[in-house]
Amino acid sequence: MLPFASADGSWTGFIPSLFTATTSACVTGLTVVNVATHYSLLGKIIILLLIQAGGLGIITVVSMIMLITQKKFSIADRKMLQESLNLETDVGVLKLLIRIFKDVAKVETFGAAVYAIDFIPRFGVARGIWYSVFTSISAFCNAGIDIFGDSSLIEYHDNPLIMINTMFLIVMGGLGYVVWFDMSEKIKYGIKQKYSPVIIFKRFNEHTKLVLSVTFALIIIGAVLIFIAEYDNIYTIGHFSLIDKIINSFFESVTLRTAGFASFAQENMTDFSCVISYIWMFIGGSPIGTAGGVKTVTIYLALLNIISYIRDDDQTITFNRRVTEENMRKATVIVSVAAFTIVVLTLALISTNPINMQDGLYEIISASATVGLTRGLTGSLNLAGQLIIILAMYLGRIGPISLAIFFAGKRHKNNKCKYLEGSFFVG
Repeated sequence: MLPFASADGSWTGFIPSLFTATTSACVTGLTVVNVATHYSLLGKIIILLLIQAGGLGIITVVSMIMLITQKKFSIADRKMLQESLNLETDVGVLKLLIRIFKDVAKVETFGAAVYAIDFIPRFGVARGIWYSVFTSISAFCNAGIDIFGDSSLIEYHDNPLIMINTMFLIVMGGLGYVVWFDMSEKIKYGIKQKYSPVIIFKRFNEHTKLVLSVTFALIIIGAVLIFIAEYDNIYTIGHFSLIDKIINSFFESVTLRTAGFASFAQENMTDFSCVISYIWMFIGGSPIGTAGGVKTVTIYLALLNIISYIRDDDQTITFNRRVTEENMRKATVIVSVAAFTIVVLTLALISTNPINMQDGLYEIISASATVGLTRGLTGSLNLAGQLIIILAMYLGRIGPISLAIFFAGKRHKNNKCKYLEGSFFVG
């Protein structure tokens, strides 16, 4: 809110400031002010720090600060960090923390260097480097916030270097750190042993195989569907060259999964593409990464749970590994609660703002899945609408199921009282 954060030296209102802080820390990308023109350099640096902290995870960042300042980690601190990274043990968790920061720095530096190839000649050395660093961090953290203007990456839709580099950063951030480390170790060992790519893939752990398979499938399927649906749409990719149509179709498929950068106006898409967008945004990226959504593994296990029930399987198997009943239940609950939250927030948004259901649903899914794409709606929302989107972004980052568990209070797992089974008719 402070004057030094705005370009003209004036105070920024509380709600716009809260909205910007939330969209940055929750790495969403929806904004009610033009970040490029409204904020000063210091304001943009604050936004960038929030994006980096939100992308890495608040607990991860705080733990790294404790490590740098040589604060001692208690057993409770280690357990909290272990749970935030979804690890089975806290052994070696601090070494893993350091490795995460080093690898993130390497990927973001690489991304910034590639952007600089285009941005430095275009904007000059100082601005080119600044734009490269900001965009690289924003893309890797799946934030989708840019400082070019009010058109995201639409101006660069015919620039393969910018498009492909952005997709690379988005995918890397969305895969998750566990996948990174497993791939790195197995690929290095495989190259040393002169294994074929197929053998190397088979040596990945089951989580990595599942994440890579689902991610690859979603990107390919999404790109093909959008390419077909938008091919003749002159308001999106219809007037692009064939190669640009292909690249932008892939870009849209990737960015829908919580990145938020746009290479064409989302409000001009066909209804078919809009529905695909709902689904892809809802799914999001993968666990223990910078992306949002219900996550690829979660949606896969939820669908697998349905298939297993229909087939009457006594156990659920994927990549020759049994999925625990706890994971199956958790996946189903996450998907159900997330869908219910979206319905409630959409009803609240369309009842407080004069908008149609299609645009309102798009805005809510985008916010709750921390995507950041909009059909030109965000800036026109009234106070109630902005507060609803802030709530959606917050719930989307921490997860509505986490909030529900927090407010549920103490859970009684060992209930010695066993009730008789009831006879209920379902379906």
